[in-house]
Amino acid sequence: MSNPEDITASITDILADILDLDPVQITPETYVVRDLRAESIDLLEIGVAMQHRLDMEVDDDTLFLKNMRQVLARAAKAGKAPEEAMTAEYPHLDRARIAEILADREGGPVIKVRDLAAYAADRAGDRED
Repeated sequence: MSNPEDITASITDILADILDLDPVQITPETYVVRDLRAESIDLLEIGVAMQHRLDMEVDDDTLFLKNMRQVLARAAKAGKAPEEAMTAEYPHLDRARIAEILADREGGPVIKVRDLAAYAADRAGDRED
């Protein structure tokens, strides 16, 4: 499954199932933690569900940007641009999304549904190569 709409629909279904929500409440711009109130145990379940339903390997740290603050701290210490460090660590995110994340990170957890879809699409592309 590499069609972006199908991937987003599958992820929406996963989130709705795990978080017991109406899928209509979930859009690509919905924040997984801020808006949907997903907790750490939910994130684990989401990662496992993506792995099984989308037939892909999932690295939770990358999927949920768990090490983002450390990535940025290492970049600052090395005198490296934050955007460059984020692009290297999270290749599934485009530069515009990385800029948005960097501007928004003080507001709380930054992961959106579209980020999960981008991760899945990136992994699907890896399998097709």
